[in-house]
Amino acid sequence: MLFASIDIGSNAGRLMIGNVVSYNNTPMVNKVSLTRVPIRLGFDVFEKGIITREKQDILIRTLDAYKRLVKIYEPKELLACGTAAMREAQNANDVIDRVYNETGFNILTITGEQEARLISSSSNTLVNKVHDYSLYIDVGGGSTELTYYKGNEVLSATSFNVGAIRMLLDVVERSEWDALKNWIGETIIDGVPLNCICSGGNINKLTKMFGNQDNYTLTYTQLSDCLMHLEGYSVQDRMAKFNLREDRADVIVPAATIFKKTLKWANIQELQAPKIGLVDGIIVDLYKKQNGLDTIL
Repeated sequence: MLFASIDIGSNAGRLMIGNVVSYNNTPMVNKVSLTRVPIRLGFDVFEKGIITREKQDILIRTLDAYKRLVKIYEPKELLACGTAAMREAQNANDVIDRVYNETGFNILTITGEQEARLISSSSNTLVNKVHDYSLYIDVGGGSTELTYYKGNEVLSATSFNVGAIRMLLDVVERSEWDALKNWIGETIIDGVPLNCICSGGNINKLTKMFGNQDNYTLTYTQLSDCLMHLEGYSVQDRMAKFNLREDRADVIVPAATIFKKTLKWANIQELQAPKIGLVDGIIVDLYKKQNGLDTIL
């Protein structure tokens, strides 16, 4: 059964067409098509507080292109979600109205907790859970989502205004770092082994470049070493040496910094990056809705 999801993030917009199958009574998303456009709403919102007309035009053109792809695949259902930048933009309602009037897409702005739960609900055969407890970490342009599990039970899910674009703009409040560190100290059981499952384009790229590609893992030592290595290059040099797009080359270092701090505070020595994300989670939620199961949205 085909479903479609759109993630309007702080750094990029993503459209995913996915086919959902049930495996051991668990919905699994098989990617049919994934399209990413660097809309970069966060550079407007986190600095100016609004989504400018120029960025709105880029968003409209992107969604218009997505609309054409959706018509080709004819999914059972589609849902478009806005995250940190849309949550904070002072003119978000006006932008959402304009998007609906010009494209027909109705953007649902989700909370940080909903975002965390959706991302961590994504199932993937590459996730290897050898321990009872799991910590899911997603680092985006505007926020970091953390979800703590025991088995399949969510013990806690939360979001912090710590993101790669915010770091580039130097607008991450010290209180947000403190809140993230305190949540880890108060939530995660000290000394209990954890499965660490990470998502986002940056951690996928870091794992591909510096980690273990056979099982999509990256150790804390590898992460520390690659961060120190990347910090030694300018954005332009990163683009040339590592074949990175500009919209990846500028955010990959702050994103790696966020992951490194989070792993250090949680005393995690290895992470998995199985290429799951919000678009997967939205599709899983749509599938559950179609089948009368409990949903997040």
